[in-house]
Amino acid sequence: QVQLVESGGGLVQAGGSLRLSCAASGIFFRLNAMRWYRQAPGKQRELVAAITSVSSTNYADSVKGRFTISRDNAKNTVYLQMNRLKPEDTATYYCNTENYGTNYWGKGTLVTVSS
Repeated sequence: QVQLVESGGGLVQAGGSLRLSCAASGIFFRLNAMRWYRQAPGKQRELVAAITSVSSTNYADSVKGRFTISRDNAKNTVYLQMNRLKPEDTATYYCNTENYGTNYWGKGTLVTVSS
């Protein structure tokens, strides 16, 4: 059974930082690409960052230079370091992976950035 559990969200002032974590189980983690998505109220879910099994990364233009995705295969965990946060980063952040053709999502962690 695949499980993705996010943590690390919270309330932060603009310009601050947060680090999100996503602990994965039920998959051969080191072989899986992992992604962070976010969804703000009234908006569509959007891809924020992705990391491949060999740690190649890509980012949405809106977060380039501010967010960093990384993975620790020994801990089956993917991280999203978020710096210089802006109010427009306020959203629920979801961890995602695909395993044998099935998409899996965590329940999300809420990030609120106050101005």
